Amino acid sequence: MADLQAMADAVERGDRDAAVQTVQDALAAGLEPEQILNEGLISAMSSVGEKFRNNEVFIPEVLIAARAMNSAMGILEPKLVETGVEPRGKVVIGTVKQDLHDIGKNLVAMMLKGGGFKVIDLGVDVEPEKFVEAAKGEQAQVVAISALLTTTMPNMRAVVDALQEAGPDGVRVMIGGAPVTQAYADEIGAAGYAPDAGSAVDLVTDLIQ
Repeated sequence: MADLQAMADAVERGDRDAAVQTVQDALAAGLEPEQILNEGLISAMSSVGEKFRNNEVFIPEVLIAARAMNSAMGILEPKLVETGVEPRGKVVIGTVKQDLHDIGKNLVAMMLKGGGFKVIDLGVDVEPEKFVEAAKGEQAQVVAISALLTTTMPNMRAVVDALQEAGPDGVRVMIGGAPVTQAYADEIGAAGYAPDAGSAVDLVTDLIQ
């Protein structure tokens, strides 16, 4: 019998080989891909996110857990597609124009993937028009933008304005990064602010409901 708790434990401790093997075992045992995703992988990353918010684990542990989850998803994703399981939502993510920092952005992207979302990662130094184009093309519900420098924060407003002017109806913008605050999100008209990767998953979940 496949052990979903063993799968979740493998992901939490960042054991890629064990994570992949437990997914293979679960599929071989006839478990539905959606059950494996929800009770194995998403459960694990939810636990990691909660521990991160509570300062029980730190960025290195979150990164290795997310990498183990990504390896396991490499096995599971084709089966999810075959069975028609849809992602919980679609998120376009990127660091704003003139900002080349990506560690925080990458961490949020991995946590969102672990939370069952489809993530379209545009990378760094992204023009506002690129966010609009991707949000339209992917029919994304959320655009997540990051800035690490106070000098690039104004480019967040440019993204919000561009999406309000030309983006798909109903798309929500969330922001994050070291100098960013909820007050700044309110000021530029963003739908929300996430102080860390675990909170970002919770915020996206709230925004698409």
